[in-house]
Amino acid sequence: MKANINISFVLGCAILLLTFTGKKGCQAQSTTKLPVIFDTDANNELDDQHAMAYLLMNGKHFDVKGITVNATRNGGDIDEHYEEAVRVLKLCGLEGKITLLKGANAKFDDIKTHVRENTFDGHEAVNFIIESAKISKEKLVIIAVGKLTNVALALEKEPVIAKKIKVVWLGSNYPEPGEYNQDNDIPSMSYVLNTNVPFDMVTVRYGKPSGTDAVKVTQQEINEKMPGKGPGISEPVTGRHGGSFKNFGDYSVDLFKYIKYHGDPPSRALFDMAAVAILKNPEWAEYSTIPCPALVDNKWTEQPDNRRKIGLWENFNKKLIMEDFYATLSNYTLVGED
Repeated sequence: MKANINISFVLGCAILLLTFTGKKGCQAQSTTKLPVIFDTDANNELDDQHAMAYLLMNGKHFDVKGITVNATRNGGDIDEHYEEAVRVLKLCGLEGKITLLKGANAKFDDIKTHVRENTFDGHEAVNFIIESAKISKEKLVIIAVGKLTNVALALEKEPVIAKKIKVVWLGSNYPEPGEYNQDNDIPSMSYVLNTNVPFDMVTVRYGKPSGTDAVKVTQQEINEKMPGKGPGISEPVTGRHGGSFKNFGDYSVDLFKYIKYHGDPPSRALFDMAAVAILKNPEWAEYSTIPCPALVDNKWTEQPDNRRKIGLWENFNKKLIMEDFYATLSNYTLVGED
């Protein structure tokens, strides 16, 4: 009888271990910090800034190796995206402590033949991704929340890093066509999908309850919850719409003054922030693997016999994600301080 009890105990422990370590997606809850590079079109809309601040204030969960920027059509050229990323770093008290580099201004097809030159459009970010991947002791996660140009260029220049990285991309309305990040550089997305690199797609799905578009907030909610959030800084930062700010929360309120709202009640989605949240806790969305599809004539084509599989994130728990967002910015640990 004693032996049976011991066997049952061991089996129970094994089941618990599998439950907490065999989780879906990129990483389950763990005491190990997830090594990441955040690749962003920082000056587009306002979700990038909130994702970046949330990431930088989650120092117990993420080891941020650096931030790379790219340019998409609504945010101006690469300098404007870079300057907005600088603002967020300053507001988090981390300017000069986190590597920030300019990436691609143009698109993949315009740059790919130049990647073996000493300098090319986006070379600083692309080379940083490559070198960071090479020296990483564990798989490096690229959280890509804009076009995939920087990632595709890095894989084109140094294909061996496909074994060293995982790409988690906020983009696509899959299985429906269209979506901003996707449409800004379709060839870069197709290139990454056709590369043997681990890849997760964090769906957007405009107007659908199943994508990150459902992680919406109203201006009233931001006005009530965000003032004063985050670390206070001594030297104020001038916002992209003017004004002077000493913490990210106040800047968030200002960003929400200058954005277009959708739906009833009028609200705005924090798409990119949700992509960071589900890496912190995979239980806040549903994850599955699918045969990698292809985008043909701007329409998704299923490839059920494709041996390459990708991850798909959908059905995001808005309530838990937003609760953690506000709680994190109220009780933050900056990356590099834990």
